[in-house]
Amino acid sequence: MDNIIYLYCVTEKAPELKELKSLDDSLHTIHHNSLYAVVSNVPQEEFDDEHLKKNLDDMEWLKNKAGLHEMIIEGVMKETCVIPFRFATLFYTDDSLKTMLEKHGTELKMHLKNLQDKKEWGVKIYCDMGKLKKALIKEDEELLKIDKEIESASPGKAFLLKKKKDETLNKLVQAKINEYCGFCFERLSKESLKTHINRLLPKEVTERNDEMIFNVAFLVNQHNVNGFVEAVKSIQAIYKMKGISIDCTGPWPPYNFCILVDKTVLELDSIRKNGNNEEQTR
Repeated sequence: MDNIIYLYCVTEKAPELKELKSLDDSLHTIHHNSLYAVVSNVPQEEFDDEHLKKNLDDMEWLKNKAGLHEMIIEGVMKETCVIPFRFATLFYTDDSLKTMLEKHGTELKMHLKNLQDKKEWGVKIYCDMGKLKKALIKEDEELLKIDKEIESASPGKAFLLKKKKDETLNKLVQAKINEYCGFCFERLSKESLKTHINRLLPKEVTERNDEMIFNVAFLVNQHNVNGFVEAVKSIQAIYKMKGISIDCTGPWPPYNFCILVDKTVLELDSIRKNGNNEEQTR
């Protein structure tokens, strides 16, 4: 059975992989251009283009492999700064991987230097719309005024006033969400070095009843992690009664702050095909 090379991450310091080998006994490094690529050998029958496409639709297979990907990169990250690569970044030969390390060596080293002693933290904010609406109805002067008018209005006018109340409430909800998210972004930006706004995820993905309204990655200096986490807690305390909950996770490998990775992955197809062709002609 033929194997291909699965790239997890790149470092400048040779990592100790002894403990991580319990997760994947083929884990090893490829050293080139003063960089260490942390890789393993994976079966071509699972990861080549034809089979990978099919396996990505198998949620159980994807969950297990993606979990392994995360655990290995996070394990290496405990030892040294890493440039993480996306799930299923593959090369057919050592030479094709070394070509990538040679071509992007300067940028990889620059990123490793810039990311030294920094970690990525993710902050997701969710809103219970029903709870937020109830809170706003109790405190917003315009809504309270409409409620009073409804009490003394004729049935026909009350109907129109209720419609006006709903429209006012919906606009207010959106305005408050923008206000809360703006405050959170500004407050947490002060405790971090860089930010990256990610797309909001639907309920089908989050598997939560409330709605995601904020999904941002922050690059935080190691010595300020406590300050960042305390800032998250203070925001949570402010908005808790308004149906807002905050999910702060980390530290993570700096996926959102390695622009090179995206560019490199785009080029992988051609490198992989070249590597594959070289292999096939032998």
